[in-house]
Amino acid sequence: MNNRIRRYRIHIRRRARIIDKYFHMHPLRMFAALIVAVFGISAILFFSLSGKTVGAPDSHIVILYADHKTKTLPTREETVGDFLEKDGLVINEGDVVEPAQDSKIEEDNFHINVYRAAPVVVYDGAQKMYGLSAALTPRSIAEQAGAQLYPEDGVTAEPSSDFLKDGSIGTKVVIDRSVPAVLNLYGSQLNIRTHAKTVGDLLKEKHVKLANGDTVTPAVDTPLTNETQVFVARYGTQVITTQEDIPAPTQTVQDNSLSFGTTVVRQAGAPGKKSVTYQLDLKNGVEVDRKLIQEVIVQQPVTQVIARGQAVQIPSDKESIMRAAGIADSDFPYVYFIINHENALWCPTRYQGTSGCPAYYVEKFPGAETSTSTGYGLCQATPGSKMASAGDDWRTNPVTQLRWCSGYAQSRYGGWEAAYEHWLSHNNW
Repeated sequence: MNNRIRRYRIHIRRRARIIDKYFHMHPLRMFAALIVAVFGISAILFFSLSGKTVGAPDSHIVILYADHKTKTLPTREETVGDFLEKDGLVINEGDVVEPAQDSKIEEDNFHINVYRAAPVVVYDGAQKMYGLSAALTPRSIAEQAGAQLYPEDGVTAEPSSDFLKDGSIGTKVVIDRSVPAVLNLYGSQLNIRTHAKTVGDLLKEKHVKLANGDTVTPAVDTPLTNETQVFVARYGTQVITTQEDIPAPTQTVQDNSLSFGTTVVRQAGAPGKKSVTYQLDLKNGVEVDRKLIQEVIVQQPVTQVIARGQAVQIPSDKESIMRAAGIADSDFPYVYFIINHENALWCPTRYQGTSGCPAYYVEKFPGAETSTSTGYGLCQATPGSKMASAGDDWRTNPVTQLRWCSGYAQSRYGGWEAAYEHWLSHNNW
């Protein structure tokens, strides 16, 4: 054995004997040393967890789906973006995070999905574009890959089946382009886009109704080309044309991979435009009546696609409170969502603006029971004294409080589901 190693081991054994003898002679000092050690370990844990205590009430469980794996993790981060950064998950260009990174994490079993951008090829007539996209609708994929789309353009997507032809093993998107045309309707020029092949097809597509005496130029069987001008005229009458917006329609899809109540926009919508033409009835040169004769869609609206989360896991203790309050099982998800967002700790003695779950005592909040600006209890009744109608123990009993909340949901909104819908759109109830 190397002499240096032998001397080092002899030194370590001597030091151990000295320490052992010292603590046998001074047991109180040994106890103090243990306390210091425990404090040191606690401090290390404290700072390694961003200065927050283990088991603090602001901790939530997150279910993360990313890179084809699902992980269940505790977190004290406030937003989706903060959580992903703390977890070390890198979000690359083209990746999609649902819900958005600025979304608040306000409940347990909160779902976060990260969809990685994958290769896509976009066919735009003779042009072929390559890109990366994680979007979930064909139109959004094409736009994320760099295609400029008109509302009237058709877009379809399918898996690429020919690598040699497509040059990609990802998604293939095909754009069916509309063509520009000019429709001059009773003197009003409308710049439109269409898939029609002839003038007659265009009039049918735009729902132009021809009356006796109306003239169409060029003839209805004329093929359409780019920038074709079509004139529809009516002689002997006076007309007026106005432009009106068409609200963007909304399509909602239910998604079990998102938390209940979470909504994400998977395709941005856009309003359309329509031209409305009236025939005027004049008497001595003054309009006395008007008759609608044409409504032409100048620009199609784009549907907004919204995914709404359905995943919910309600703890048994919360179910017990709801059941004891007489709430139907079918309403549990709506109640759980609202109470979580009004009073995340389900604390019956929480006043609006306080943290944690304080003991109830009026002295600390003078006038709070009757204040019209201070919420109290599970559903933050304002004022809290309204809940007295549900029972004398309204100040501290969560079942009594929830029984009152249920009556409030019914009387104001017609039920818990309608109250939930109101909360989603107004962020309150």
